[in-house]
Amino acid sequence: MSTSAPDTSLQAILRRLRQLEIRIRKVVDAQLQGDFHSVFKGTGLEFDDVRQYQYGDEVRAIDWAVSAKGHGTFVKTYKEEREQSVVLLLDVSRSQQVGAAGRRKLDVAREICGILALSAARQDAQLGVLAFSDQKELFLPAGKGIRHAYALIKAIFGLQPQSPGTNVAAGIRQALGLLKRRSLVLLLSDFIDTDYERELTMLARKHDLIVVQLLDRREQEFPPLGIVPLRDQETGRTVWVNTSSKAWRDRYRATYELNREQIGQICRRHRTSFLSIATDVDYLPQLVSLFRLRQRRGPTPQAPAA
Repeated sequence: MSTSAPDTSLQAILRRLRQLEIRIRKVVDAQLQGDFHSVFKGTGLEFDDVRQYQYGDEVRAIDWAVSAKGHGTFVKTYKEEREQSVVLLLDVSRSQQVGAAGRRKLDVAREICGILALSAARQDAQLGVLAFSDQKELFLPAGKGIRHAYALIKAIFGLQPQSPGTNVAAGIRQALGLLKRRSLVLLLSDFIDTDYERELTMLARKHDLIVVQLLDRREQEFPPLGIVPLRDQETGRTVWVNTSSKAWRDRYRATYELNREQIGQICRRHRTSFLSIATDVDYLPQLVSLFRLRQRRGPTPQAPAA
């Protein structure tokens, strides 16, 4: 007797995403007396103009470049962003496929993207996606409405990446080139990569950035299996290692911890919202905590272009 395969149709995906969205809405309504609009509303200030300094103005608001021209002291003025586009920047490289069936890092990332797509449609917010490996795998410009949300979800869940490699820096550079105005950017990756801090800093300065790191606990501790071949899923390279060696296991654990901590340190340094999500836990409470933080956070000014 054959067993039926899991239902991976768009209808089944949407059913699960709606269930997850309803759970978040219930918690948000109960704890925050609000809804998803706090996630998608503008949270920054755009540079507007300059005016002459008045008694009581903050010194840090002074535009020194304009004031240096000798016509008096001037301060920068800002206007609040009323609406902003939301862009999902999704790492779909091969390392994202680590994890249990249905709970891989990529599965969790797709679910988060899908929840936000449905929620953005309900709030009439613009949402787009850029998926990358070491190249651009998918780009859908920001759009509104439930049809756009369904198209975006179908594209994300149906995507079969063409390259197994990872290049977080290149993915960020692509986003910087495509985004013409300040946006809320949600960057989802395991960040198993190097040399991306410069690009991440640029992204944090130009946009309202949320960083989500996906982790799988089986990557934290390698079982002692003796001498075995290990194949890098992204490069295809195979090496033989003694997994029972304490020295090798210590190095492996140290590398994992360094990677896990690096991105968190970068985000703290640049005051960027950061979530670290493990694939074997319920991530919805962490998302709710993020929404709570965004609802309470005051606007942050964006410096005018030089």
